[in-house]
Formats: sequence, C-alpha cells, structure tokens
Amino acid sequence: MILKGRAWKFGDNISTDHIIPGRFYHLRSNLDELKQHVFEDIDPDFHKKVKKGDIIVAGKNFGLGSSREHAPLVIKMVGIDAIVANSFARIFYRNAINVGLAAVICDIEDIDEGDMLEIRVDEGVLFDRTKEKEKRFSPLISIMRDILHEGGLDRYIRKHGGLKI
Repeated sequence: MILKGRAWKFGDNISTDHIIPGRFYHLRSNLDELKQHVFEDIDPDFHKKVKKGDIIVAGKNFGLGSSREHAPLVIKMVGIDAIVANSFARIFYRNAINVGLAAVICDIEDIDEGDMLEIRVDEGVLFDRTKEKEKRFSPLISIMRDILHEGGLDRYIRKHGGLKI
C-alpha cells in the first residue's frame, strides 16, 4: 500500500474534541454534515481545503480524549488517507485502523505543512518528496495491514467471515 499526498501539520495533543467539537455530537448520525465541521476550531475551512489523498502530520498523543469513532471516520471522509504522528492515543489509533485510515507512528519533526509525502505502509517507509528525505517506521502488524487493505474492519470481516489471527 502506497499513499501519496500533501501534508497538513498539527501539533501535540490534538483531541477528538479538536477533530469534531462536542457541540456537533448531535450530528453523529449525519456524517455528511458532521464532516463539514472537522477541525473547525483549528481551521474553519479545513474541510474545504483538504484534497483526496492528503495526509495529516501531527506531534504526540494525536486523538486523545473520548473514544468517538466518528473522529477518524470523518477525517477519512474529507479525503485524508493517513495520519503520521509521533504517537497516538490508543483508542483513536485502533479506531483509525478499524475505519480504514492509515495511522503511522513516525518522527515528524522536519516535515512541514504542504510537503508532498509518500508513505509505503507495508515497507515502513515515509518519503518526503519535497525535501527528498526518507524516514523509516515500524510497519503495522500483518492483520492491521490486511484491515487497511480491505478498507476497514467491517469490510475485512464481510470478506473473510471473521478475523484471521
């Protein structure tokens, strides 16, 4: 799996409330409306500027807070294919993989917003095409890669009839 896109840079401790502010919780059954509020308190026009295939780059503890599975889902729905962060909140990380959103743990220190990135998920390689720099990360375990390849846990289970561990 190779993902290519423009980097959107965020800092440390981006919570699920930053991703989808709690005041929009009532929209959880209307995902098309909910996705229009993704990162609204950080950048009100984020959902308009992001393009299919773009990649979020973030610091430590991305996705902390409540276990809202809508947070990674609406990120994926606006077109983001992957999140690369120094670290993730555990529940967010699992929810991201489950909805088919690649979550990669890698040092992001010298990646800037707007850099063009290429992530070779299966190989554990992140290439910053803008700076012509390569970084390595620990590839996901095989079952997580398989879930991503199928587009999420639901699709994986429908195809395979359960988890093959």
